[in-house]
Amino acid sequence: MIEVMLNVLGVVGLWLAIGYCLKHQTAESLDEASLIPFADDPEVARRVESATGKTVIAVAPEEAKPGWGNLEI
Repeated sequence: MIEVMLNVLGVVGLWLAIGYCLKHQTAESLDEASLIPFADDPEVARRVESATGKTVIAVAPEEAKPGWGNLEI
């Protein structure tokens, strides 16, 4: 019986912790956060924009510095 109560307490604690962490988030900030995984690939960002209608702020990937690109060991 004690195990069941501890499990229920753990689930309630997790639910409250997640609720507390998300309390100060707006719908706009959560929307932007959901699009972050697509921001580093401009082609994928365009496809996501056309599929969802949401604007993805795409960042071009960094260019390799001279001498750092094709390192052979």
